[in-house]
Amino acid sequence: QVQLVESGGGLAQPGGSLRLSCAASGFTFRTYSMAWFRQAPGKEREYVASITPGGSNTRYAEFVKGRFTVSRDNTKNTVFLEMNNLKPEDTALYYCAKATTSVVYLIVMAAQCDYWGQGTQATVSS
Repeated sequence: QVQLVESGGGLAQPGGSLRLSCAASGFTFRTYSMAWFRQAPGKEREYVASITPGGSNTRYAEFVKGRFTVSRDNTKNTVFLEMNNLKPEDTALYYCAKATTSVVYLIVMAAQCDYWGQGTQATVSS
């Protein structure tokens, strides 16, 4: 069965960095677009970034452009989210998600995803 397991969250100071990982199994990872979403307390889940199956194209929410980088290693079935210059408003539970089908070239919304990880908490505070 499909499994997505996030890791790498923790506490960072404003301006600091965290690197999130999402280990995938149970499907042909290299053929699916993957994405990161986040949900802060009391807020709706929101899209953060996504990457095409081969990793050649990426897309970002405006509020993370220039600070976050999504990447993947198809030999290790893992997708990453490098988060730099963190701000307190980046505090959230971060989820990785898999596209519903290999036809989805680049995830742009949650409705295009069918499996989600359990999330990893990132807290930005001094």
